[in-house]
Amino acid sequence: MRVALIDYDSGNLHSAAKAFQLMGREVGAEILVTADPDLVARADRIVLPGDGAFPACRAALDDVDGMAEALREAVLTRAMPFMGICVGMQMLAGTGHEYRDTDGLGWIPGEVVAIDSPEMRRLGLKVPHMGWNDLVIDHPHPVLSGIATGDHAYFVHGWQFRVQDPAHRIAHADYGGPVTAVVGRDNIIGTQFHPEKSQAIGLRLIANFLRWTP
Repeated sequence: MRVALIDYDSGNLHSAAKAFQLMGREVGAEILVTADPDLVARADRIVLPGDGAFPACRAALDDVDGMAEALREAVLTRAMPFMGICVGMQMLAGTGHEYRDTDGLGWIPGEVVAIDSPEMRRLGLKVPHMGWNDLVIDHPHPVLSGIATGDHAYFVHGWQFRVQDPAHRIAHADYGGPVTAVVGRDNIIGTQFHPEKSQAIGLRLIANFLRWTP
């Protein structure tokens, strides 16, 4: 099994690669860190990391010649399992509103909006949402096998994916109100938190993804 971890100058690539390589050895998967669209188009699984602002990450992805087409071929046409991490998850949305309106991949209907609520302001909670927070599982999913409500994950973000269809929000965290933590549909999954920084829970999620057969 070949897993393509897309290299497009995303800030969390190194730590994500180490975590996927560790779990890849456990499940017998070859982890390829690559900017080659041909390898991505032929991969058995694809991971899109992301760190930074939505417009910058989208522009960097588009700057890799042929990558957007390779992703569509692998994920939408061949239905290969796909995972987005942090901004890589947010780019699944139709539109991101950080700094300026920017088109996402549009694979899961919704938009990326600032984290804000009256309850957050009342409690004095700060943005970005940074650090450990408990997960609340909204819908069972094979990639969350062995992960339960109350397990905690590591977040660093000031924007969140607001899905149009509640069925596509797999899990959330409470931060002065619900903040999307995991989205998914069909062969696509995305985590707002960083599994590579979430210790045992994150490694379990990565291993589940590598074994997932949607």
